Amino acid sequence: MNRRSFLKHAGAGLAAPFFVPNLISAPRYDTLRLAAFGAAGMAWATLDGIATHPKVKLVCAAEVDSTRLDELKGKYRDARIYQDWREMLQKERKNLDIACVGTPDHMHAPQAMSSMNIGLHVYCQKPLAHDLYEIRRLTETARRKRLVSQMGIQIHSAAEYRAAVQIIQAGAIGKVKEVHSWSNKKWGDMNPLPDRTDPVPPTLNWDLWLGTAAARPYIDGVYHPGNWRKRVDFGTATFGDMGCHIYDPVFGALALTAPLTVRSEGPAPSAQNWAINAVIQYVFPGTRFTDGKTVKVTWYDGDQRPPAEIQSLVGPRIPGQGSIFIGTKGVMLLPHIAMPSLYPEAQFKGFEMPKLETADHYHQFVDAVLGKGTASAAFDYSGPLTEAVLLGPAATWFPKTTLEWNAAKLKFRNSPEANRHIRRAYRPGWKVKGLA
Repeated sequence: MNRRSFLKHAGAGLAAPFFVPNLISAPRYDTLRLAAFGAAGMAWATLDGIATHPKVKLVCAAEVDSTRLDELKGKYRDARIYQDWREMLQKERKNLDIACVGTPDHMHAPQAMSSMNIGLHVYCQKPLAHDLYEIRRLTETARRKRLVSQMGIQIHSAAEYRAAVQIIQAGAIGKVKEVHSWSNKKWGDMNPLPDRTDPVPPTLNWDLWLGTAAARPYIDGVYHPGNWRKRVDFGTATFGDMGCHIYDPVFGALALTAPLTVRSEGPAPSAQNWAINAVIQYVFPGTRFTDGKTVKVTWYDGDQRPPAEIQSLVGPRIPGQGSIFIGTKGVMLLPHIAMPSLYPEAQFKGFEMPKLETADHYHQFVDAVLGKGTASAAFDYSGPLTEAVLLGPAATWFPKTTLEWNAAKLKFRNSPEANRHIRRAYRPGWKVKGLA
């Protein structure tokens, strides 16, 4: 396929499943007033990415750890700071138009839903929520209220991932037969938690950090600030962290819908900790971009990788994170993050990659609220993507068991035990309208 024929095919609706139009109202803003949940780490990158738009002003931020406010205070001196995000929304609700959520996974849904309940457009970091039930409710609420939304899968707007989607949908490697995706991260812990209780730092409000999760003693270095992704009640394992990124171009390029089945071949988590070295097999309904009535997509993390015969299709070494698409006419390697490569190399010699620019994922959200374009990772797209991803951690509780998924009813057809992992109970006093 030469560049001219590639672009001819690429122009006809390639981006449709990858860039889902967001439901937006007519422009009615001069300056968008932003509230931020969290102020350090990814939360800082998120609020700063949005607040650097010339039409945005950071009005307030909620942060439970006062040691994590230096960057915010240095750059946004006029922003009001709260410890309790509920107090922030109560006091500032008439001063706000948009919100961004960058806290640990277990607080995404309560904060995003509470923001949408008062009419705010929401940017939420990935994964969209901690539980499948929460994701479905967020997606439905954003659609019903006609709010602009965006999930923080920034590479979705990058030239590399957009090029991969166009290549697949233009048919450069034919119909896709299977996909293998992986990450070398290890957001899990095979050891029990330390048997101790440590003093809570005076700068940290531990009760607010726990939020909807059950109360427990503070253990230094186990939860805050860096290791919560490993813990069952707070994070969503490597897959929840990196799967939303790495599965994104797979989901978008193949126009996937809800999976039919999911099966874990790796170790099970413990009561407190996610496991590592996952191997999770999905079967999705086939689409116009796949070969056959179904398509298999397999995830690997930690030390696990695709089988040697799969790796050999793209050369002697594969990157630490990425995907291999196997088609009827060729193979595509998509590293996280780099431009895709096509194989066999001799067959694709002279193939010209799409010439695309990276869009600003944060500013794209702002522009969509202003009525200028659409948010490409709106909850109507990122919600179903995240549901598919988080079926993986749910399946790890039942190793070597094929779970049949009924997306319409948000339940497993063949496992009442697995259905207990679709929704968790919130701690008393943390009820949120729309999630109760």
